[in-house]
Amino acid sequence: MPGIEIRKLVLCQEEVFHEGGPSASNPLLKAAAIAVINNPFAGRYVEDIAGFMEDLMPLGINMAERLVMLLGGDVAIIEGYGKGAIVGTGGEIEHGALWHAPGGYAMREILGNTRAIVPSAKKVGAPGTRLDLPFAHINAAYVRSHFDSMEIGLADAPWQGEICYILGMSTGPRIHNRSLGLAAADIKGEDGLR
Repeated sequence: MPGIEIRKLVLCQEEVFHEGGPSASNPLLKAAAIAVINNPFAGRYVEDIAGFMEDLMPLGINMAERLVMLLGGDVAIIEGYGKGAIVGTGGEIEHGALWHAPGGYAMREILGNTRAIVPSAKKVGAPGTRLDLPFAHINAAYVRSHFDSMEIGLADAPWQGEICYILGMSTGPRIHNRSLGLAAADIKGEDGLR
């Protein structure tokens, strides 16, 4: 399998104090890591691409560790996560799908004992393409308060032969959450859903 060539790694963070209502005593923190790498399959159809997932594992671990540090260094405060990919126009959506295992399992390993599926979004696009990176609770997919997103994109990426692989983490529910449903405090944590 081809190696990974990183052109750039970008970290960004949001602090959300309010959404039109009263300011929260503790702002919601959301952060994303974007790795812009070469796409070794760009410009041609390659049947056997699954092995590239193993090559991506160290990148996923590195990005997850950086996100935890960006959010204060304590995995115990991380309550939400998500992943995504923007594939340059020389590639295909399946090249973005290769991030599912290395991106998701990296965050699970770094955060420890998470149970919920890591939500994902992916698309093919040119430099400047934006992606709504989805977030959900790390232990129960049905916790509505943590359904969130963060718009991500870079003005100069991805080039035609590149992929932007993205990981995101958040520290809590949406500010002013009032949508009812399963509360984070009521998670049983048995199946990753409830």
